[in-house]
Amino acid sequence: TEEFADLCMEAVKANADYQGYPLGTALARPVIAKAILSVAEEQGCSAVAHGCTGKGNDQLRFEAVWRDSDLDVIAPVRELGLTREWENEYAAEKGLPVEGGDGGRYSIDTNLWSRSIEGSELEDPSTIPADDIYKWTENPSDKDAELVEVEFEEGVPVAVDGDELGGVELIEQLNAQAGAHGIGRTDMMEDRMLGLKVRENYEHPAATVLLTAHEALEGLVLTQEERQFKAQVDQEWSQKAYQGLVDAPLTGALEAFIDDTNERVTGTVTVKLEGGHCRPVSRESDYAVYSESAASFNEEDVSGGITQQDATGVAKYHGFQSRLANKILADAKKGAAVTDGSGDSEDTEE
Repeated sequence: TEEFADLCMEAVKANADYQGYPLGTALARPVIAKAILSVAEEQGCSAVAHGCTGKGNDQLRFEAVWRDSDLDVIAPVRELGLTREWENEYAAEKGLPVEGGDGGRYSIDTNLWSRSIEGSELEDPSTIPADDIYKWTENPSDKDAELVEVEFEEGVPVAVDGDELGGVELIEQLNAQAGAHGIGRTDMMEDRMLGLKVRENYEHPAATVLLTAHEALEGLVLTQEERQFKAQVDQEWSQKAYQGLVDAPLTGALEAFIDDTNERVTGTVTVKLEGGHCRPVSRESDYAVYSESAASFNEEDVSGGITQQDATGVAKYHGFQSRLANKILADAKKGAAVTDGSGDSEDTEE
């Protein structure tokens, strides 16, 4: 769990999501696979096995780790073409415990970071889920709003409302706090790695809060260029994490940039929890790339000898090429000959 919490914190630094939801199961699978492989090797096993079907993502995430070993990989459900219904019947016949929503009707995966619910009638995208599929989040109501302050050190959340907490405790506390406000539900059509489109339901209260707060703090301390480029890096990191390839060479290279920029992501962010929504309402940092006097409409000049009048020249050039292109296109449509790139032209007879 501690190892998984550390990986979740790496996901926070990368603002990691896949098609709009915080990565959860994808992050957990490599951690689980490594633990299983370690035990298998200690026990002298000749093979490892999983119960994944041939339709999902997890088979790929597990095997990406295991196929780097000398052990065989066995996948009976996939190899025999078994169904979830058959599995439940087999488990009942053999007295094997199966945990799942509504007596095992749903496929549910729960870890520290997220809870996913899929299967049964939820496979129909037109079905409106019953409220009882959710366990971590309450229905948004008229509950009073709550302000929560999250403190970060080099991009990693370390305290909530001034209380320093370890990764596991911090996530668990925010799961409870944000979940009480109905924060962190996702109902989506997800594109799996094999190309199948599936309906997924997720709960991720703490992840929603921490990702929201972290991105708000980055907005305060990173330059415009860093934010724009990091968005691309974050998206690529998220894609590798979704694939279960957190140990890929590319992932490590991406993390080098993420870690470098996050050295300044230190400070506090206050978020407001209310009615199923989480939004930042304040942020503070010693590394803020911000000047109140420079940005204020109540100050005559900017700073460093820059005056408001200096923006006139910038305004004249801003959009010049677009204006020129539009004029040339308009002239061409009118049959006008463009003599040079100035935008000036002379009418010609056809």
